[in-house]
Amino acid sequence: MIFHNTYGGSGGDFIIHNCNAKLIILRGNSGSGKSTTAKALQMKFGHGTMLISQDVIRREILYVRDGMDTKAISLLMELANYGRENSEVVILEGILNFIWYKELFTMLLSEYKHNIYAYYFDLSFEETLIRHRKKPNCDEFGEAEMKKWWKEKDYIEGIKEKILTKELSQEEIVDMIYYDVTKSERGIL
Repeated sequence: MIFHNTYGGSGGDFIIHNCNAKLIILRGNSGSGKSTTAKALQMKFGHGTMLISQDVIRREILYVRDGMDTKAISLLMELANYGRENSEVVILEGILNFIWYKELFTMLLSEYKHNIYAYYFDLSFEETLIRHRKKPNCDEFGEAEMKKWWKEKDYIEGIKEKILTKELSQEEIVDMIYYDVTKSERGIL
């Protein structure tokens, strides 16, 4: 946030960085429910909650392939930093293959420190396929592509992720994450 010096003198403008911004990371294979969960969380947290979707950045804005050294990494880093400085809550969602995005996760850990709430959708391939078929964009890609992208139990090293399973409903997941992120504000440890 930029504050303008209105008292005269030589102070000039100054910037205050939001050191308390909270980062929610939602990861998992294609069709696991990351985007749906992220959008529901953005609505629950309200205005000023920043949502960064890996697919939107990589496939729509940059139109680049995923993989080692994807150009999406640097923009995701910039957006995460912008969110840290300008939002109370930042949601980052995507497949975000750990090996390919390790540089991003290292930066996030350095910048957000203990304010990271990470979740991994640990679902079977069959479950993600069932969920994918219910999506409005299910015709954009299918089982063959999803199998190609599949990476089982792709957990982040260095950032503890809570595991989300198919037994949890969408509402339960959103409520659990909201509770996790806001419990320190309510004095619950």
